[in-house]
Amino acid sequence: MIGLIFGDTDFPKEILKTIKKRKIKYLIIDLSKSKKFKKDKKSYSVSIGQFGRIIKILKENKCKKVLFAGKVKKPNLSRLRLDLKGIYYIPRIIKASKLGDAAILKEIIKILAQNNIKTENSLIFNPELSLRRGNFSKIKPNKQDQLDIQKAIKTLNILRDYNFSQGVVVRDEKVISIEGKGGTKKMLERSRSKKFRNHGVLVKLPKKKQDLRIDLPTVGLNTLKQCKIAGLKGIVVKNKQHVFLDKNKCINFANKNKMFISVK
Repeated sequence: MIGLIFGDTDFPKEILKTIKKRKIKYLIIDLSKSKKFKKDKKSYSVSIGQFGRIIKILKENKCKKVLFAGKVKKPNLSRLRLDLKGIYYIPRIIKASKLGDAAILKEIIKILAQNNIKTENSLIFNPELSLRRGNFSKIKPNKQDQLDIQKAIKTLNILRDYNFSQGVVVRDEKVISIEGKGGTKKMLERSRSKKFRNHGVLVKLPKKKQDLRIDLPTVGLNTLKQCKIAGLKGIVVKNKQHVFLDKNKCINFANKNKMFISVK
């Protein structure tokens, strides 16, 4: 039995498909904003502040391992439903929340570990969703693209340890936009250019000192489409440190639109 702690994005759906196909026993702790797994009989809708209930559910079902997938947004602390353990642990969550979403998840992992519950890598059941180093499109980055990629990687590397930014857009070696709280979509909307078409790059890398079991940069077909609208030429992610959804559709889209998909 494994506990699936799911937030938003389509990544959890892919994990659930694999687990059901392999007939692995599971339960879901649904932390998604829209409670998207409420129809599943093995799903429990829980507030992030109900640590007592979360731990009780896991232990009653003999879940000694959990897996995190999907985005868990910073909660509105004034509206959290707390149980007794939630009240005990909430100061740690408040402290972590000041450092960003990833820090909240890391603190939850520590709390679970103190209750003898181990956190597995989010890709343990779906390793095929992470691409190896190489180029996955017919078009390859040219010299200018490589300079833009280098600038983007350098920019992400100098951001502070718990900065929420996983992505940056660079065009002609100029930083056009850095991912903010609105996520990749908002960043790409800010990067649109009437002057440039098929020019510039989106680079998405894990945060510095990020726990690679959770919250990996995620891209998919919508990301490619948004890059196209923004006038960008390609996407770059890091070797085995990302989640790539709709891989074949993305490659076909990139080839059709003369874009590149590159893994460093």
